[in-house]
Amino acid sequence: MSKIAVIITDMFEDDEYTKPAEAFTEAGHELVHLGLKAGQTVKGKKRDTPVTVDRAVREVSVDDFDALLIPGGYSPDKLRVDSNAVKFTGEFVKSGKPVFMICHAPQLLITADVLRGRRVTGYKSIIQDIKNAGAEFMDQAVVVDENLVSSRNPGDLPEFIKSALKMLSS
Repeated sequence: MSKIAVIITDMFEDDEYTKPAEAFTEAGHELVHLGLKAGQTVKGKKRDTPVTVDRAVREVSVDDFDALLIPGGYSPDKLRVDSNAVKFTGEFVKSGKPVFMICHAPQLLITADVLRGRRVTGYKSIIQDIKNAGAEFMDQAVVVDENLVSSRNPGDLPEFIKSALKMLSS
């Protein structure tokens, strides 16, 4: 099965992490939590869901993983100021391996400058940011564009998870 990197820090949207993580684990995939500091416990913004960071993003390579999950909330905005997180995310997108992003997650790809010419969706407050990054914004529950799977908000999670699992099995 696949080894999925989850890039995450404090104030992530709880359900945008817990529901895909549960579905991926149940399907037999392995999750490795990447953050700014290995061993750090980060928490969700609504329910304080604790997640322990397995590895610092500066210590890993895209080659170590089969897919990338980026939960939304404030986590992507906090991660985008870290050059290692931005570099890793950009390299992951360019690798052609699956990248699963929901809500505010495209912010990390915007900073990595890898959305030009792509079709994505995201939370309504970042629609203009997505367009300014050169991507075509699609107001749909899930958008699949080559290796990118994106959704707008927690209400889209069932479709998001279904599309992500389908990509992992192909």
